[in-house]
Amino acid sequence: MLLAGALLVLTFPDANLEFLAWFGLVPGLVLIVRSPTAREGGIRAWWLGAGYLIAALYWLAPEIGPGVLLVAAVVGVLWVPFGVAAWKLLRPPVTWPRALAALVVVPSCWLLTEWLRSWQALGGPWAVFGVSQWQHPAVLALAAVGGVWLISIALVMANVAIVLVIGSLPRLGAVLRSGLAPVTPRPGLAVLGVIAAVASVGAGPLAFALTPASPAVRQVTIAMVQPGIIDNAVQRADASERLTAELSRSGLLGGVKPDLIVWGESSTAVDLTLAKNRAQLLAMENLSKEDGADLLVNQDTTVPGEGQEKVGVLVSPAGIEGEYIKTRLVPFGEYIPFRQQLGWLTKISKAAVANMIPGTSAHLLHATDRTGKPLPIGVLICFESAFPDMSRVDTDKGAQLIVYQSETSTFQGTWGPDQHASLGAVRAAETGRPVVQAALTGDTVAYDARGRLLAWMGQSAHSVVTVRLGLPAASDRTIYDRFGDYVPWSAVGVTLLAVLVMFANSRGFPGRNAGIRGKYEAQYVAGQSVPR
Repeated sequence: MLLAGALLVLTFPDANLEFLAWFGLVPGLVLIVRSPTAREGGIRAWWLGAGYLIAALYWLAPEIGPGVLLVAAVVGVLWVPFGVAAWKLLRPPVTWPRALAALVVVPSCWLLTEWLRSWQALGGPWAVFGVSQWQHPAVLALAAVGGVWLISIALVMANVAIVLVIGSLPRLGAVLRSGLAPVTPRPGLAVLGVIAAVASVGAGPLAFALTPASPAVRQVTIAMVQPGIIDNAVQRADASERLTAELSRSGLLGGVKPDLIVWGESSTAVDLTLAKNRAQLLAMENLSKEDGADLLVNQDTTVPGEGQEKVGVLVSPAGIEGEYIKTRLVPFGEYIPFRQQLGWLTKISKAAVANMIPGTSAHLLHATDRTGKPLPIGVLICFESAFPDMSRVDTDKGAQLIVYQSETSTFQGTWGPDQHASLGAVRAAETGRPVVQAALTGDTVAYDARGRLLAWMGQSAHSVVTVRLGLPAASDRTIYDRFGDYVPWSAVGVTLLAVLVMFANSRGFPGRNAGIRGKYEAQYVAGQSVPR
């Protein structure tokens, strides 16, 4: 089961075998269905989820050590309902009601797991199954309808449909049984499985055709600066300044006229709001003036007596125009959940020695483009790209562009930065807004409003990448923008209903156990008459 769960990570970057997601869950489902009891099925699903998380988060091992195994063991329990539902509904012989229920209930239980672990205290929504389709705008169209959650539903439904087909065919159906008992052909269920699989695969392209992107009302050029791996904080800022200055000079970057220049997370080591750092702020104001564009930088601010903050700072030729403080912190990297109980991790790993201070709310920063028009941007920092609700809130506030600032130097050479960069495609499709991510050490990326990749600067590069983006009107909304997380809430409802039905079946409705179906027959005793 651990291996069956780990197999699914191949659908994400850097392996990028995204097609595997449409059938990669089948081995795990088969092993769950072969369980002797529902309890065993749930436990196998626990191991499946643990293997999935260990493989997806392996690159965190240098940072939190055995904490990766601890997280997987604890959070993996959320897959138990998925295992129980799969065992109850897919074990042979499958009836028509159970087959139809399986296509709805099993994906809902999987999604419930993903939604629950999206709570930041449980680590946040990393490696949500639907993100595996980040390279396919036709599938990402489902995100505009129901968020990344709807893509996960489609993927799991396709896998369930394949299991239904397997169980309906004599030669293959035996693999779902613990023995080798013969399987009666069920052509009707096989057809149902094929129809469900085709519907799951075709739902994305259908949504893509029926939900065209909002028309662009303006064009802007965004420049993203990636200085590369520089450990010294002062030299890092110098490198970003040097690359930015080249935008306004002759050479390879000559002639580029950006409307906004974005630096990565922790791109400056000083607090620009303090008087003692006035010289650094003045240098950035001059850079902004030279290039004719506002400069979005990022600083680590120390609050006396409280701790550190991550702050995105918008700088214009006139000074600081706005700030955004990072709200969702990285578990173990920037704070330790339940520090009283887990603080010992700091002794055996690089986990945060002190908790950082989170911001309190989302708000827009208002840049000014080259023509003098306001440019409302939703600024989020690094790990916050994993949370669908954050970019959606910025869109609701009127953002025309979503900007992420990132710093993943600790995880260079692993799959972590590539997994992180892929999230922007899904956030773009969900909100109908272009998304850019500027990283100190890679990956720096840009996507259009449908999640199509426009630029990708890898982990080993150090340069400036510019993109021309078409922005929708601030009032335009996708279906997901308007209705929010109705898909996971629906999954909660389906799961609760399934639990009630299962409980009722185990207890028996009034009169359900009477008569022949309840295994009771009328008994006549010799010599006794039946009363009239």
